[in-house]
Amino acid sequence: MTEIYMDAEIRPNRSLSRKGFIILISLLTAINCVTAVVFVQIGAAFVPVFLGMDLLAVVVAFIASFRAAERIERVQVTAAEVRVIREWRQQAETVWISPTDLTRMAVVERDDDDELIQLRLADRRVTVAQALSPKERAAFARALDRALWRARRARMAGL
Repeated sequence: MTEIYMDAEIRPNRSLSRKGFIILISLLTAINCVTAVVFVQIGAAFVPVFLGMDLLAVVVAFIASFRAAERIERVQVTAAEVRVIREWRQQAETVWISPTDLTRMAVVERDDDDELIQLRLADRRVTVAQALSPKERAAFARALDRALWRARRARMAGL
C-alpha cells in the first residue's frame, strides 16, 4: 500500500451556523415588519415592497454563501504523485495529477500582502488552498513543502 504523506481536506470557513441564519433572518424580518408598518401609516405604501426585496436579497446572498461553503478541496501527496481533487455536492473532479519528483510548490505574493500557493510542473500550474486565511495558508504551505520533501526522500530511498 502506498504511504500518504499529506491528505489535506480544505473547506471554506463558515462564520454563521444554520441556527444563527434563522435567528438573523427572523430578526431582520421583525425589524422590516415594524419599519413597514410605520411607513404605511405615514402614507409610503411602496416602502414595504422594497423592504421585502431587501430581505429577499439577504436570504439569497446567504444561500449562495452556504452553497460555496460546501466545496471541498483535497490535496494528496504520495511518493508517486501529487493530486488535487475538488468536490462539490457528491461530485469529485481531479484537477491536478503530477509526479512528486517533478512537482514544485511556489508561494506567489500578490499586491495586497496576500500570498497564493501554486503547484507547478513545467508550464502547468494550479492554485490551492484559496479558501484558507493568510495565516492558515502559510501553515499549509509549510506542511505541503514538508510532505513533498518527505515523499521525494522516501521515493529515493526506495529506488
